[in-house]
Amino acid sequence: MSTPLVQLDQVRFGYGDHDILSDLSLTVQRGQVVAIMGGSGSGKTTLLRLIGGQLRARAGRVLVDGADVGGMNETALYDMRRKLGMLFQFGALFTDLSVFDNVAFPLRERAKLPESIIRDLVLMKLHAVGLRGAANLMPFELSGGMARRVALARAIALDPMLMLYDEPFTGLDPISLATIGQLIRELNDALGAASIVVTHDVAESLSLVDYVYFMADGKVIAQGTPDEVRASDHPFVKQFINGEPDGPLPFHKPAAPYAQELGLEIVRA
Repeated sequence: MSTPLVQLDQVRFGYGDHDILSDLSLTVQRGQVVAIMGGSGSGKTTLLRLIGGQLRARAGRVLVDGADVGGMNETALYDMRRKLGMLFQFGALFTDLSVFDNVAFPLRERAKLPESIIRDLVLMKLHAVGLRGAANLMPFELSGGMARRVALARAIALDPMLMLYDEPFTGLDPISLATIGQLIRELNDALGAASIVVTHDVAESLSLVDYVYFMADGKVIAQGTPDEVRASDHPFVKQFINGEPDGPLPFHKPAAPYAQELGLEIVRA
């Protein structure tokens, strides 16, 4: 198999004495759509920030297109980020800019192109997400699903080699959710890119991704193709995909005995 587009090798990251990620390893090949799943606080969004260079690993390597992100200077880091697209959890559109200007923003900031070419590119990206007719609307005039699609058009404005999605399905109705899922798959294949999708949505994700990593306590604890995940007997995987309230991922965070916390004495017969 060819060199992975993204490779994390024994990565460790944390704040103070607390490790959020510990000995984390995974790979993403060109052309793949890969899901990262796990409970809240398991380190999924931190993983995206390490790939984008917002954070630096304490140990291990984060490689993007063969280059070590942790060893990049500011110039190299910004050059690498030109090749990345990011869809934030709730779109993060600029509220004072029109749909057209939101999508044009990265082109105007990063590409020295005539405005006529920028116009054509913006309309092309909006057409790809089905919203060319919304070019002159403002963000407050959009539904949640439309706003997410505009944000996706902005994220692919520079034809990135790697797309990062942070909970792209949160807060969407079933139709919008299915539409975004279909666009993630189609755009990835059209761009010849790779996509990493951090998500809790099991059903939609397993229908569109090529591979899944499950995270808990800052580590990859299970992985596999969608078919392997569905057939898995791994306790964590079964709990997560079936939405069971208790299991390897406990409902209660470890704490002192409840009676002790309340200052009560337990009387034994």
